[in-house]
Amino acid sequence: MKQNAYIAGVGMTSFGKHIDRTLKSLTVEVVTEALHDASMEKSAIEAAWMGNVAAGNIVGQVCISGQVALRSMGIGRIPVINVKNACASASTAFHEAATMVTAGLHDVVIATGSEKLYCSDKEKIFSVFTGCLDYEDYDKVVAELDERRRAAGFTVAEGDAGAGRSVFMDVYATMTAAHMKKYGSTQRHFAAISAKNSRHGALNPKAQFREALTIDEVLAAREITYPLTLPMCSPIGDGAAAAIIVSENKARSIGLDRCVRIRSTALVSGWDHGPDVPDTVETAAGIAFNDADLGPDDVDVVELHDAAAPSEIMHSESLGFCAKGDGGILVESGATEIGGRIPINPSGGLLRKGHPIGATGLAQIYELVQQLRGTAGTRQVEGARIALAENGGGFIDDDAAAMVVSILGRGQ
Repeated sequence: MKQNAYIAGVGMTSFGKHIDRTLKSLTVEVVTEALHDASMEKSAIEAAWMGNVAAGNIVGQVCISGQVALRSMGIGRIPVINVKNACASASTAFHEAATMVTAGLHDVVIATGSEKLYCSDKEKIFSVFTGCLDYEDYDKVVAELDERRRAAGFTVAEGDAGAGRSVFMDVYATMTAAHMKKYGSTQRHFAAISAKNSRHGALNPKAQFREALTIDEVLAAREITYPLTLPMCSPIGDGAAAAIIVSENKARSIGLDRCVRIRSTALVSGWDHGPDVPDTVETAAGIAFNDADLGPDDVDVVELHDAAAPSEIMHSESLGFCAKGDGGILVESGATEIGGRIPINPSGGLLRKGHPIGATGLAQIYELVQQLRGTAGTRQVEGARIALAENGGGFIDDDAAAMVVSILGRGQ
């Protein structure tokens, strides 16, 4: 959708293990920070969207996490919409909030995403991810994943997906096997993604992991399910992020030079399609580029959904930053490094920044706002004027269940 809305303020917690923090406290922190960043009082907020996935599983807050968190800081009466759309929950909240401002229904709204995933019961944690598949046909889904990997010539890892590891690592391993067979991408290409994002994450004070890794260290790490080693898999985490979204008139009143323009957002769902049909990433990107009157060559900086290292390669291809099959070559060339032609995941991405799934989409927006403002410090992409965020969630058949692509621009 072509948007006419602006980001006036953003907030984000550090990502990581916040065992002693509540979901409410994480949300309050980022709402407070975003309001301060926008120089606004909480009374200015006219509506709120809250992305969350796991509260029902982990903390027992099934339905009204947004109302509970905002009420605790004295924000009530306004519409509060709780958004649950797998790993795309926060970006869906962002899309919906921006759309309502563009439609003229509100002048000031907030989109938040908050998550608590750490707990002592690993099966409870992994149950969040199994619920992001077709759960009623779960055994069939896992059997199909195993068969696809065998068809690509891979050995299926022993152990129970969903108990000893997130089932989504099996999903990504399956997609990776197909990519390796079709295009010749290698495990070393995927390790290069992890190493590159670790260098970026080392520059991010809010990242969950800040140790820089070499390609060889990534390859030597513990295998999760071939070809994925531990640093090629995004970690679980706790955290929150938020954005204050305002109308053009409101943005002008507070100063366009401080605000970041939302050029377009596209939300699509997976559907039954053949193997040679554009996937959800390519479809959402096509809509977003068209609505923004831009193309891949116009983008200066990208935050994309690297839930596993190979997905950065595949998504960079689907977004049009290189030809299909050339994602490995792209990262090897240095083009996706800070300072390269198209820096991808300067925050460290999900691999190093962390992946509290209900917060991830807005954490991407937080990073891109810093980049477009020129306030990202040592990880700043010089001259960044156009930014793209891509955030997917869930898995059905062989594609994401939900996909959001957003394009932002500096100033007007």
